[in-house]
Amino acid sequence: MSATASRPTDPGRATAPRAERFARPLLIAFLLAAAVDLAGLLAGLDTVHLVAKPLLMPLLAGYAFFRGGPRLLIAALLFGWGGDVFLLADSDLAFLLGMGSFAVGHVCYLTLFGRDRAPAALATGIAYVLVLAVFLVLIWSDLPAELRVPVAGYSLLLTAMAWRAGVLGRYAAAGGALFLLSDALIATGIAEWPRLPAPDFWVMLTYIAAQLLLALGALGAARADRP
Repeated sequence: MSATASRPTDPGRATAPRAERFARPLLIAFLLAAAVDLAGLLAGLDTVHLVAKPLLMPLLAGYAFFRGGPRLLIAALLFGWGGDVFLLADSDLAFLLGMGSFAVGHVCYLTLFGRDRAPAALATGIAYVLVLAVFLVLIWSDLPAELRVPVAGYSLLLTAMAWRAGVLGRYAAAGGALFLLSDALIATGIAEWPRLPAPDFWVMLTYIAAQLLLALGALGAARADRP
């Protein structure tokens, strides 16, 4: 018997590379779907957006799964997918359902970040609270009355997630900040404030980047924790 044949095989080491073979194609598919979606928004092709947007989070969740990502990360991405689908419909009920789905995703993120016992930066937290308070004061009177309390509650949860994301490093911290920016752009649209040209493009660009950076930050932290 040769030395190679007599050496025992570690099942974990054998299985992980096989699973990760699927990860790269899924990441490439996610990036392609993102590019198609953003190009469709710039071109004003609503049908392209309707087809491409629902593909984004399942592809990113699949990538996270085959990279051995935490279940809470995958759950957060899939609840983000639910929010994406609901927000494709133009109604107050769909908006509230979408916001609720995203809120559950933020709870998943917060629970995941809470597993890291490192303290989040206090100065960053104070800055986030100040920005949130000023933003809500400015936008409050322009929001529809029935959406004011849900938007305020959701914004508080999102701000907590963005702040706590910093415990997983720079990628996750940037992802949390971009998520906050993306939803702020949505809120300004609801309040009928002046908006950038092609506003949906900027909303989706910041959102896609946010979810990708949060996923990369969580995957990097999970890999670092493995023996």
